[in-house]
Amino acid sequence: MAKRSLASLSADELRGKRVLVRVDFNVPLNDAGAITDDTRIRAALPTINDLTGKGAKVILSAHFGRPKGQVNEGMRLTPVAARLSELLGKSVVKTDSCIGPDAEAKVAAMAEGDVVLLENVRFFAEEEKNEGDFAKQLAALADVYVNDAFGAAHRAHASTEGVTQYLSPSVAGYLMEKELQYLQGAIDEPKRPLAAIVGGSKVSSKIGVLEALLDKCDKILVGGGMIFTFYKARGLAVGKSLVEEDKLELAKELEAKAAAKGVQFLLPTDVVLADNFAPDANSQIAKVDAIPDGWMGLDIGPDSVKVFQDALADCKTVIWNGPMGVFEFDAFAAGTNAIATTLADLSGKGCCTIIGGGDSVAAVEKAGLADKMSHISTGGGASLELLEGKVLPGVAALDEA
Repeated sequence: MAKRSLASLSADELRGKRVLVRVDFNVPLNDAGAITDDTRIRAALPTINDLTGKGAKVILSAHFGRPKGQVNEGMRLTPVAARLSELLGKSVVKTDSCIGPDAEAKVAAMAEGDVVLLENVRFFAEEEKNEGDFAKQLAALADVYVNDAFGAAHRAHASTEGVTQYLSPSVAGYLMEKELQYLQGAIDEPKRPLAAIVGGSKVSSKIGVLEALLDKCDKILVGGGMIFTFYKARGLAVGKSLVEEDKLELAKELEAKAAAKGVQFLLPTDVVLADNFAPDANSQIAKVDAIPDGWMGLDIGPDSVKVFQDALADCKTVIWNGPMGVFEFDAFAAGTNAIATTLADLSGKGCCTIIGGGDSVAAVEKAGLADKMSHISTGGGASLELLEGKVLPGVAALDEA
């Protein structure tokens, strides 16, 4: 269902209005409290700049970390306000609390084009409980609502869902709109052939995605630690590789379903083995039907990379979620890096390449190929749920287009 977007609101409709914008500023900090990656802050700039340019009073709402409903001094948004101020080239006023007298006073003092950042909404337990009175107090600060926090759209919280009951219009920001356009578009109306590359260590965390993708995709390529559960289900020896014993039947079922639907379901043909889980472990390459005892698979092998590249060559849309191996260890990053390079090449040939959040994003950024992809999703859990065909509460709550 198409949602109304910020693009539909003119300067006349926004000038002088107080606009509550839910953003995803959950950025990583180092031990000194400095931001190590400001991607999420930069991702919100198009929406913020559009609003300030149209003369709106921009009130930003965000969560940070997991303070569990109480004030945690280490989880204040102070460093975020400082970085945002640098990026915008104007001062950003931060409140001491997201509701109450301080927030009300700072919002009341705003001029057109000003930006206020409300303190961490998760300092209140009512946020995650989506408690009505809290949502009402938050909404009372504003006239209009914009949700630009795709990364939190799978949560029905006060700042993502509750406030929409009190604010109209409630629309999607530019980042949210782009996420829905690419991810929903790839699922609902993809250019075919459509391939999904699903990685990660556990079948259990990707069951929903694999099952949903079987109905949508022409090809599914599986990598990462979860491949060993499939091999063991086929009766192969996997050494001391990670296996989810309680998911063996499910692995068989998924392969059978793919065959019945005529979906190409590809597993690696060879793997890079290690004698222990460490960056400096001894390693060797083995065919998947010849994994020796005492060794564990930590990456897909060079032959698998070729097989996967051949399968992807004619694809018009590719969704990638989850790394091919333990890419954090350089010795076991080749498979993941090769897939990243392959997708970058495909993008250049007109294929729509979508990196679906989480570790795949980190892998693509580590390989320096982020700007070569069609779309990099900012939401881990939200991307997964959307690909699983679930309704995201933060999206459902917005006005229809």
